[in-house]
Amino acid sequence: MSHPRPFLPARRQRGFTLVEIAIVLVIIGLLLGGVLKGQGLIDSAKVKNVIQQSNSLQAAVNAYQDKFRALPGDDIQAMQHVPGASGNGNGDGQITEYQLAPQHLALGGFITGAFNGSSDFMTSAQGGAVYVYNDVVGGRGGNGIRFDNLPDGFSEQIDAKLDDGKFDSGSVRATNPYTNNGSIITRTAVFF
Repeated sequence: MSHPRPFLPARRQRGFTLVEIAIVLVIIGLLLGGVLKGQGLIDSAKVKNVIQQSNSLQAAVNAYQDKFRALPGDDIQAMQHVPGASGNGNGDGQITEYQLAPQHLALGGFITGAFNGSSDFMTSAQGGAVYVYNDVVGGRGGNGIRFDNLPDGFSEQIDAKLDDGKFDSGSVRATNPYTNNGSIITRTAVFF
């Protein structure tokens, strides 16, 4: 004789409800949004730092020129004007002596740093090299501040804040069009 089994209620399987899943997804979305916004703020601060560096270097070049009636790097009397300079420029009005320019500015007290006049260079907030230089960038030539290896989004923001936002016109030029795809612009120049 078999005994009838007592009636057991069916086991209820537990899982996540749609409401619980929705709450988790909202929290994940808020966290990702916060991280992305934070990265945007960091990038914005770096762009502002690069712009400030450009403005400061332009002011330093103008102050050097006002004081010594010559451009840093190009100054034919730099060794007399700023004792300790490793060389003079050729005085042609073009700062092709880009390695001497930061040394002349630093020794003259216009910028901070120690530059040997031959192999040292300045760097930007993004880490690329910065030159006070006479160069051709984006179809324009002349003296300016050149920033190397900036993300194209940085170059575009700098151009938009200081000029017209177009890579090949105005006083801010870049070697490539702005694509905002994370590519690197090899040279961005702010001409003065």
